[in-house]
Amino acid sequence: MSFFQDLFTTPSVTQSIVLLTLVVCLGLWCGEHLRIKKFSLGITWILFVGIIFSSLGISIDPQVNHFAKNFGLILFVYSIGLQVGPSFSPFGKSGLKLNLLAIAIVVLGCACTVGLHYLTGIDMATMAGIMSGAVMNTPSLGAVQQAASDIFGSVSPDIAMGYALAYPLSIVGLILSFELIRFCCRVDLRREDEKLRLEHVSEAEPICVDIRLSITEAISLKQLYDLCPIDHMLVSRVTRTDGADELVNSATVFFPGDIIRIVSDKRHESALNALGKVTHYGFRGRERSDHLISRRVVVTRTECNGKRLSTFDVRHRYHATITRINRAGVELLATPDFVLQLGDRIMVVGDRDDVRHVADIFGNELKRLDLPNLMPIFFGIFMGVLLGSLPIVLPGLNQPFKLGLAGGSLIVALLIGRFGPYYNMVTFATTSANMMLRQVGLTMFLAAVGLSVGDGFVPMIINGGYMWIVYGFAITMIPLLIVGFIAYKGMKINFFKVAGLLIGAMTGAPALGYAESLSSHNDQASVTYATVYPLTMFLRVMAGQMLVVFFCS
Repeated sequence: MSFFQDLFTTPSVTQSIVLLTLVVCLGLWCGEHLRIKKFSLGITWILFVGIIFSSLGISIDPQVNHFAKNFGLILFVYSIGLQVGPSFSPFGKSGLKLNLLAIAIVVLGCACTVGLHYLTGIDMATMAGIMSGAVMNTPSLGAVQQAASDIFGSVSPDIAMGYALAYPLSIVGLILSFELIRFCCRVDLRREDEKLRLEHVSEAEPICVDIRLSITEAISLKQLYDLCPIDHMLVSRVTRTDGADELVNSATVFFPGDIIRIVSDKRHESALNALGKVTHYGFRGRERSDHLISRRVVVTRTECNGKRLSTFDVRHRYHATITRINRAGVELLATPDFVLQLGDRIMVVGDRDDVRHVADIFGNELKRLDLPNLMPIFFGIFMGVLLGSLPIVLPGLNQPFKLGLAGGSLIVALLIGRFGPYYNMVTFATTSANMMLRQVGLTMFLAAVGLSVGDGFVPMIINGGYMWIVYGFAITMIPLLIVGFIAYKGMKINFFKVAGLLIGAMTGAPALGYAESLSSHNDQASVTYATVYPLTMFLRVMAGQMLVVFFCS
């Protein structure tokens, strides 16, 4: 019996592993089985299970706890940055307006935190912890704790307590905010859904058009391009008047009545009509002929990573045509300057043997993608820790500012994910591998934070800590309602986009499932969430520690 008692109560590496894994298991079980209708705290139950253990006097070795908390946080934020890095373009044409609104939510949240700091007299480190819980941002909590440790030499348990108290009601506040907008503005979800359906798709999205040429005499490929001078227009095949299909090359001659297949982008759709009558629209239909086939080829050779399509000169060397590329579920036009990444799915059109040769060039061996590329992960973590530990002297501050482990790791991960392939660095990881890395890191962090809170959690609530819940709810609701009403009523943004904006600006993944359930016909909430999430995650991580540095140093 003493063996089991020592295993759970005597601090050691073994005891720490036992408690961490037990807290994670119990927390995950609670996340799956304890819910009210569709709502659940999900993985955040791990934090509360850890708090319960800690309140009962069960804790782990402080050094092991410190390592698990920081390394788990690094794994979590780094995997996020590595995944969103390739598409990270927060100020592109389509995302500029949404990201500016998300920035406004972050700024207003900080303003509410500062205001409550002065009104209540609560120290800024604790208020920053409350803000981290109010915006459901776990990496921000880690950054706040590290900033407090750098300044004070230790971390007050009140920071984690504030996070834990504010978090549960933040989910309710987030959902309540766009439901209030929906009620006050009398939003008709069916009408909003129909508006989305009628909106034009992204201008960069490829379109495929079959056109029967209305020319009066035979022309060459160059003359065809001169006749319809469109950037990034690709003529992939031609069907002669006798029904025979031919792959197009530089020597192809077109005759009146030929049907040509053109792949271009949405903004040039009307200009294509100048060539003749459209006989077919879309990528489906006539995908096969007597000898021409269309086939998806997956880039799995590391030698192709970071190379431009023009490097391979597929049309002239292999007599095949690459029409479009699918990256992470998004269809992109296959332009000559397109930079390939491992995992890209290329649509190749040509003779069966020629397509097979092209597949060999790019690899097309799916098993290769199952092998993890560990070097970018550990190299990136190494660089992220160095960057996060670098002291940055800011005018007017007595204490040097640091990006922190979370901030440094996130920045490096975004840069490697975005620019790594340009320097032949293989950054691809399957979605399941990335999610595994992310969830392992998050569970380690939450368990370690919960076990480090101590036995003062319940007394804190009894002695006035319940007001922290109210403060957290205010930090959640005020920015969301202000920006939400401006976005929907003032800027006429679709309601589903507004919902995704609010969730993404709060990095509130637990509420995303509810927003998606509002419509079974579109995924605009998820798309908007992904648009604003990367920049918001970075700002949330930086905002908390910036408040601590400015007000506590």
